[in-house]
Amino acid sequence: MKAEISNGSFSLHAGFCGDGPRGLNERCFGKTRHIASDGGQHVAALEERLGTRLLNRTTRRQSLTDFGTSYVEQCRDILDRVAVADQDAEASQTKPRGQLRITAPTTFGTEVLMPALQRYRDIAPDVTLDITLTDRNVDIVEEGFDIAFRIGALPDSRLIARHLAPYRMMICAAPDYLARRGTPDHPRELSVHEAIGFTPAARSPWRLSKGKDLVEVAPKISITVNSGQAVRMAARAGLGVIMQPSILLTSDIRAGLLVRLFPDWHLNERPMSLIYHRDRRMAPRLSSIISFAIAEFGAQVEGQANRLVESAL
Repeated sequence: MKAEISNGSFSLHAGFCGDGPRGLNERCFGKTRHIASDGGQHVAALEERLGTRLLNRTTRRQSLTDFGTSYVEQCRDILDRVAVADQDAEASQTKPRGQLRITAPTTFGTEVLMPALQRYRDIAPDVTLDITLTDRNVDIVEEGFDIAFRIGALPDSRLIARHLAPYRMMICAAPDYLARRGTPDHPRELSVHEAIGFTPAARSPWRLSKGKDLVEVAPKISITVNSGQAVRMAARAGLGVIMQPSILLTSDIRAGLLVRLFPDWHLNERPMSLIYHRDRRMAPRLSSIISFAIAEFGAQVEGQANRLVESAL
């Protein structure tokens, strides 16, 4: 069946036409809302099948009934939905291209995302990337970003969130600091040590667990700074103990510039997510970066990533 809709009037024709599987198509019959004579029989047949009138008929004029108006609007909705399906099918066969705007936390973006992007470029060479690294929670709708990597709990949102591997943390200090202040044997001893805090979470207690033993400790924060890299460099300079992501500290531990504390204790992991707009007509460039991020940083690769970190220490 093919419905032709324009200016509140419509005609029905049996069969599909050359415009493909939509089975519904628009055609203008003029502003007088007259029904084309060759379609009148089809309208009558449809009314008989539906068991109700679609048109008010007079000798000079034909107009839609209330039900007919509703029926036309539902047909338009079907047209829209089928158009979206057609676009999705077309998009699935289209190479990713265009610009992607991405935002990510500074440390994750610097240490993890940027080194991985060559693998994305290999599969999507026609996509250009505009990346903003910031530890501020960006409003991606207001600021025009396509996707955001987000660390920490997510507020209620109409955005779509895909869970990635959690962010693992470590506690470290420089050999010089430990030589001066002593190496703590138990996490509770951190309460008497100087610490360098990362501004967004500087005042939050540090939580550690080992079997059934749970410890929550608040070190003395002597310095706060809003950069993970700056926290790391302050620790290397012997200014205090830090708790930072393992991805940021592994190379310094391996080089002997920092010492990992409490390796047998488990620190609370921070959830990590990829968020993006709810869009039923997702562009190929967006679907490609989402698939890449899930494959590269998803929860299923957590075990492999953890083994790589441990093997480096």
